[in-house]
Amino acid sequence: MTHADTVIDPALEDAAATVPENLPAEDAGARAPGGRQKRFGLRILFVAVIGALMAGALSQFAWFAHTIASAEVPDTANADAIVVLTGGQARVNEAVRLLEEGRANRLLISGVHPGTTRQQLAAVTSSSMPLEEASVDLDRVALNTAGNALETAHWVRKNGFSSLLVVTSAYHLPRAKAELSGALPDVDLIAYPVFSTDLNLDRWYREPTTMRLLMREYVKYIVARLRITVLGVR
Repeated sequence: MTHADTVIDPALEDAAATVPENLPAEDAGARAPGGRQKRFGLRILFVAVIGALMAGALSQFAWFAHTIASAEVPDTANADAIVVLTGGQARVNEAVRLLEEGRANRLLISGVHPGTTRQQLAAVTSSSMPLEEASVDLDRVALNTAGNALETAHWVRKNGFSSLLVVTSAYHLPRAKAELSGALPDVDLIAYPVFSTDLNLDRWYREPTTMRLLMREYVKYIVARLRITVLGVR
C-alpha cells in the first residue's frame, strides 16, 4: 500500500454534507429540511395576513352598507341653509320641499347642467316657488362630489352660514359628508338622506345590483377619505 492509499479522501469523509458544484447554494438551502420548513412558515404567514386583510375589508364594507341601510331622516331638520347634490330628480324635489317648509332660508343646487334654467328646474320639481335668485342659488361648476364640496364651501363662507342641511341619496351621504367635512370643518352638517324606490337597501346583501352599487360607492368613499387625510381638500 502506498502512502497515497493511506490518505482518506476528505470529500468521501464529508460526503453527507457535500454540495455538488453545479447546485446553487440557495437551492441547496431550500432542499434542506430547515429551509423547507421556513418557506412553508412564510407561506402560512402570507396567507394569514391576506386573509386577515380581506376579512377586515369585508367587515368594514358590511358596516358601511349597514350604516346606509339604517340611515334615518332627522327629526329636526332645520339649518341656516340647504345644499342638494344633483344626481337624481328625487334629491332636488326633497331639497325644494324642505325650502318650501321653511327648514332653511336659502338653497344651493350644486352640479346643475350649464344649459338647465330655473324654469326647467321648477317644472321638474313641481315646485310652487319659482326658484328665485333670492332663495335659490345654482352651482353650474361642480362636476363631481369633490367639486360639490368646494363650490358649497365657497357659497357657505360667502353667506356666513354656520349650519347646513346636506340632501343627497342615502348611499351617497357618507362620501358627501366626508368631502364637505373636509371643506367645511367648522360648519354643522346635518345629513338628510333621500331613498330611491329602485334600491332595496334593507336587503342589499340579496340584491346584486344594490350590492354592486354599494361596493363602488364604498371604494369611492375610502379613496376620498384617504385623499382628504393625506393631501387635504383639492
